[in-house]
Amino acid sequence: MPAPAKKPASSAPAVSNLRRYSRFPIDLRIKVRAFQNGEFSTSWGRSTELGEDGIGGTLTGNFETGEIVSLELPLPLTAYPLTIRGVVRYRNGQRYGFEFLIISDSQRDIIRRVCEMLAGNQVS
Repeated sequence: MPAPAKKPASSAPAVSNLRRYSRFPIDLRIKVRAFQNGEFSTSWGRSTELGEDGIGGTLTGNFETGEIVSLELPLPLTAYPLTIRGVVRYRNGQRYGFEFLIISDSQRDIIRRVCEMLAGNQVS
């Protein structure tokens, strides 16, 4: 009887091994601005997930991987939307993944607390 065929080894590590922080589902209306073709363009969309180092979502705009953007995020626990500089790390059609680039300590604390809340932990 022949030996069962082996599955080819995957050359890509599992996604969970690539992330420093967990991601949590969240549905927010987000605004993304970028300087394109000599002027600022603004796009609106919906977030799908949030982590301490970035956010994913579906947008109406057209951004390229590596492009620097400004993200406006109306997170829970805040009176006003956070404005954070980010970079496009992933794009598949109108789905995007953004990594936070320039973030203050207070913004980082708010995002961490929101992630804890989304994970089901109590926020102190």
